[in-house]
Amino acid sequence: MRIQSVLVAGVTLVSGLAACGPAGSLRGLRSEPRSAHERYARSLRDAGLDSTAMGREWLAAGDSALRSPYQVTLPRREIGVYSRDEARAVAYSFPLRAGERLRVELRAEGEASRLYLDLFEVGTDSLRPFDHLASAGPATPADSAAPALTLDVEAPRTGMFALRLQPELLRRGRFELSFRVEPTLAFPVSGRSNAAIQSLFGVDRDGGRRAHHGIDIFAPRGTPALAGADGVVRSIDPNPLGGNVVWLADERRSQVLYYAHLDRHNVVAGQRVRRGDTVGFVGNTGNARTTPPHLHFGIYRRPEGPIDPLPFVWEVRDAALAVTADTALLGRRATLRRGAPSRFALTPGGGTAATGALRPADSLRVMGAAAGTYRVQLDDGRSGYLPAGSVRAAQ
Repeated sequence: MRIQSVLVAGVTLVSGLAACGPAGSLRGLRSEPRSAHERYARSLRDAGLDSTAMGREWLAAGDSALRSPYQVTLPRREIGVYSRDEARAVAYSFPLRAGERLRVELRAEGEASRLYLDLFEVGTDSLRPFDHLASAGPATPADSAAPALTLDVEAPRTGMFALRLQPELLRRGRFELSFRVEPTLAFPVSGRSNAAIQSLFGVDRDGGRRAHHGIDIFAPRGTPALAGADGVVRSIDPNPLGGNVVWLADERRSQVLYYAHLDRHNVVAGQRVRRGDTVGFVGNTGNARTTPPHLHFGIYRRPEGPIDPLPFVWEVRDAALAVTADTALLGRRATLRRGAPSRFALTPGGGTAATGALRPADSLRVMGAAAGTYRVQLDDGRSGYLPAGSVRAAQ
């Protein structure tokens, strides 16, 4: 099963078990549920299960995970487990910049349960702490040949975001979750990459009398300048600063892409182009006559005006670290190895990195593995990541 999810206009905010709970639970919900997670939560309430200990625990777990996410860096790959004995959810928080696209893949294994994947924007208003942006799912366990469930979302603005994963009640299994960041636009100069960018947005021009409203990408004269997105050419009228220019309307994102200092055009006004089409050729026309050939690339949005195009085209080449921790320990009780450090990093409420003491006799459960670490849950409710080499199966 493969489901493609795109950014939903507007936000979904529903109250939780407390009056000001975050999106994701259902007490006081009046509108129609917009995600599979919300529909499942409503089904629990309609069946009266919100008055049972397990039902209350499941609804509270979704809210609790969002309020205490694990702060992670992308790209990331994690293998985890869920248990029929506990109603748990897990959430990961990370920054995204306007112009970046988040791609998530989820694969489930185990019993015929369903997993719900939801993306939220983290707000600063205590009454609107989480805005629901997109969902994928439910994911159902399948054989390894089945395609993963996918979530593909463009960041609406620069900020913090949280990805929550929660299985339905009374099921057990394991999942593999991978997420990474990509640019939303094609790189605008053929055969070039990040290293060709040599002048950034906002730097001074003309002795500080104006700011640079784009990025400069250097390439030999005549190198094709490419459409970053599908769109319509609005104008190719030259101007004194940009020389030969192209204004390309990126209608999907309500913005205009600006190509300047072109040696010559390859399009006409009114022409519709596809992502990757050649709109012109790199040159040094306009006020760039004394500089080597390059493309000045800008993005304009109303009402913001010029915005930084770098996140829209910056190619992230880092790959997620492979999981090297022994996954045979997932779901099992464990303790610290003798001689292991007694302090570890954890993520308490609010998502602030902290350090906690862990005694060798303390019992914990291994819930996930990422790179060479285990995500562990202590009996007292604390959780965090430990180096895999410091953990052993409980005797």
